[in-house]
Amino acid sequence: MRGAHLLPLTLLVSIAHGIGLEEKKGPLQHLVLDVPEATPVPYAIYQFTSKAEAETYHVSGETEGKISISSDGWLFLEEALKWSLGKRYNLQIETHSEDGETVDGPYSVVLQVEDVNNNPPVFSENQYSGRIREHSPAGVTFVQVFATDEDDPNTLNAQLRFSIVSQIPNPGKVLYFDINPETGEIFTTEEGAANLRAKPTISYSRGEVPGSPDVLKRKFEDYCTPKNNLPLESNPFYTCVERAERREVNLLQDPDYALIVRVEDMGGEAPNSLKSTTRVNIAILQNLWVSPGPITLRENLEGIYPMYLATVRANDPTALYRLVQKERFAFPFTINQDGEIYVTNPLDREQKDMYILVVLAEDEQGVELEKPMEIPVQVADLNDNPPVCDEAVFEVQENEPLGNLVGVLPAHDSDKEGTLNSLLVYTLLSQVPTEPADKLFSIDQGNGEIKVANKNTFKRKEVPQYELTFNVSDGVHTTECKAIIKVIDLNNEIPIFEKGDYGTHSVPELAELGTTLLTIKATDADDPGTGSSKVEYHIVEGDPHNLLAIEVDEATGEGRVYIAQPLDYELQNVFNLKIDARNPEPLISGVEYDDRATTVVVIQLVDVDEPPTFEVDNLNVNVPENITVGTIIMTAEAKDPEGKTINYKMEGDEHNWLELDAGSGELKTKAALDRETVEKISLTVIAYETEGEKQEAEMKVDIHLLDVNDNYPKLENTQGFICIQDMTPLTLTAVDKDGDPYGEPFTFSMNRKSPNFEIKPLDGNSAQLILKKKPSSDINATVPINIKDKAGMGVTQKFDVRICNCTKLGYCYIEPSAHGWKLGMSGTIGILAGIFGFITLLMIIVIYRIKKKDQKRGASTGEAKAML
Repeated sequence: MRGAHLLPLTLLVSIAHGIGLEEKKGPLQHLVLDVPEATPVPYAIYQFTSKAEAETYHVSGETEGKISISSDGWLFLEEALKWSLGKRYNLQIETHSEDGETVDGPYSVVLQVEDVNNNPPVFSENQYSGRIREHSPAGVTFVQVFATDEDDPNTLNAQLRFSIVSQIPNPGKVLYFDINPETGEIFTTEEGAANLRAKPTISYSRGEVPGSPDVLKRKFEDYCTPKNNLPLESNPFYTCVERAERREVNLLQDPDYALIVRVEDMGGEAPNSLKSTTRVNIAILQNLWVSPGPITLRENLEGIYPMYLATVRANDPTALYRLVQKERFAFPFTINQDGEIYVTNPLDREQKDMYILVVLAEDEQGVELEKPMEIPVQVADLNDNPPVCDEAVFEVQENEPLGNLVGVLPAHDSDKEGTLNSLLVYTLLSQVPTEPADKLFSIDQGNGEIKVANKNTFKRKEVPQYELTFNVSDGVHTTECKAIIKVIDLNNEIPIFEKGDYGTHSVPELAELGTTLLTIKATDADDPGTGSSKVEYHIVEGDPHNLLAIEVDEATGEGRVYIAQPLDYELQNVFNLKIDARNPEPLISGVEYDDRATTVVVIQLVDVDEPPTFEVDNLNVNVPENITVGTIIMTAEAKDPEGKTINYKMEGDEHNWLELDAGSGELKTKAALDRETVEKISLTVIAYETEGEKQEAEMKVDIHLLDVNDNYPKLENTQGFICIQDMTPLTLTAVDKDGDPYGEPFTFSMNRKSPNFEIKPLDGNSAQLILKKKPSSDINATVPINIKDKAGMGVTQKFDVRICNCTKLGYCYIEPSAHGWKLGMSGTIGILAGIFGFITLLMIIVIYRIKKKDQKRGASTGEAKAML
């Protein structure tokens, strides 16, 4: 009857899942079918059809009483299946005739249970607790929530995502906390870092015992008002101190904030995702370790030193304080064990305008109790420096136009720049002499520019120079400064070269920088020692790359033409220089520079055979170690300045893995590379000329071999023994010559479940082989162990284990009868016969030697008697 109802059921299931009947029907064969877990039952899985005429279908194997098959071939569930990792049902299906004989099959049918999202995520705790100190920086994790999901971890069903549903309280509708959606780590936001504050609580000083009644009574007046004449124990306000102390002991019974945190599976994005929530209680702890800075201290402050600056306090009342200076300067600051910071002497801003104090809070062993605190101390400027003037000498021409700039008075103030303390005001006090008129000059009050203020013509013969006196003030201090104004002759003469053509000069192209090529000279008939007669030289043509320069000798007026940049014959081999001589002062109207103020000279470079050059001196190349033999790794490229033919050679190929084409510079592999032998090959590639002096150039080449997974983990030992007495597990250790990511950690496993042994991982390269049950006698076993590296590469290896009774020293005890080397009866008789034969031969030799000695002794005795 049940089979008769399967067709309507199949229709309903197929319609619900959008599956046609033809897709759930097929011939009887080996097959793998996917079945969702938690289905309604009976649930039709698949209808098999047999080519042979059969009366009934039969299913066997891992049915667990949940899987059946109808007479017309419908495989169905009588009880819903439940998913678990790796769960499969291996079935055998066959058809029987009326006589019960098998007419088709059996066929292997495997049911794979598909996970459905029917398990909500579960938090590891009903409530979480976290503490964070006020003023903590944003983004620092202080508590983490955890959740698990029993669904398939390889699907979205178990992919969890965390979020904060609400924050209580939520002032201003701004979240002070955030959560990492992937890890569940909770941290403060920027708004939280700025606004979180702890409730008032008790702070203790050095020597005070937290919670002590005597200490609480002393602190009563500091924390609780109003007060009256009632005894403290009867005073209702005294309880505020007790509450504060109790809250310090267990803050989480009265949290400052509570977060409702949600976890969702399906990545938190599916409408049918399953959810769970938990509560996170957060207490904001008072943070006494707060920088009092920045501190501003006026320089040269009068008072009694050491002078108090500020106080710091650690959250641990037993902390010891000390200061550390950041710079290598005199450090005029100290701190005592109460955290009070003092400056030891007046500060001078002009010596140092900023100090950074680093305060450490440590215990008696020097362990830091708080993060180091930096306190900036800004030294405020005091107008304690008068203006200072440097030497000032300027020139004016006899016909200097009205309003022309003569110069800027060089004055400065050492007080802080950009403040009123260093703002200078300039005033002209006097001019000496006053001929032909007074006030021939003026000065700008704000910037100190001195200008011609009178249209009277300067006459050098009558007044060769003027001395001006200025008042420079910063509002508090005043300084008198002087400036000399020299009247110079009119620039009515041009410089004239001694030679209009200095001829041709030769120089090697590799001449050193600074080499003098020639000396030139032009003279000027204007007043000596003035800007009108001073000569400056300028190369105006023939040196487009600015490789040459001219240096003037102020005493003689000569110009030295020298090499300023490296010369290159291939870049420019002839310099047709055109050089002008000019005055720094402008010529008077009507006078112009002409050909007499210009000269020419030719500089010829002498070519020098230069060595080849590489574009780079050092080259790094990355090459996988399994690169095909014959592959080009790199091509060396060098150029010869003279265009000569270049060949290449190399040095440093210790393993003879490489070859370098002498003509093209192509570097190839000629043998297989092995990173496990050497990780880096350091070569020297040499480019050399094939003719002439055959000069060389070198380039260093480092070839880094990149690891590939060409080695599998191997057991260091392939045999061992386990004592029956204690069944101590064996440690299996494997090695892999490859590096990361093809090396450790290794995965140890057995190909199939063993009733006698199991593997338990220890660390990245070892595991334990555990004997699960004690055997009744000594046995030898071979255990197949599969070891894979981090990338999943590995093979199954045999490990021989002897399980035995052990001696007191911890080694296997082997009875004589159990010796594998015990001989049979015939072997034993042969050995004994050999031993007896050897003993007999030895005795014959001994007896023979004794008789021979006796004969010699008898002969000696006869001779003695004859002599007597």
